[in-house]
Amino acid sequence: MDPIRFVTHRDQRILLLDFTESTPEQVGELSSRVPEVITREPKGSVLVVADFSGVTFNRDIVERIKIATALDRPHIKRAAWVHTENLPKALYDSIRSFSAREIPVFDTREKAMDYLVS
Repeated sequence: MDPIRFVTHRDQRILLLDFTESTPEQVGELSSRVPEVITREPKGSVLVVADFSGVTFNRDIVERIKIATALDRPHIKRAAWVHTENLPKALYDSIRSFSAREIPVFDTREKAMDYLVS
């Protein structure tokens, strides 16, 4: 199953970025693919949840995520992340600042998707 895919939650379409248990290299490769998928959608229309459960972050991954979140920003209606306990606050803040987006973090995918559709 593709880790970048649309799912339905409460009758709404959400782009799921399933990074769970991915290596830093896999996260980097997938992050590079995300803007291509999102920018095909109308501006201001995409609900997106990124699940980082079990991911170990490094500076290279953070830089790739920063670029992806900045490139697809015009197309995002609302975004949420799951399980970023392994991401130091300073790096999380740098992603938010660089992308000029608020990205709330949730402890479960269900809570994140509920937030997106609320």
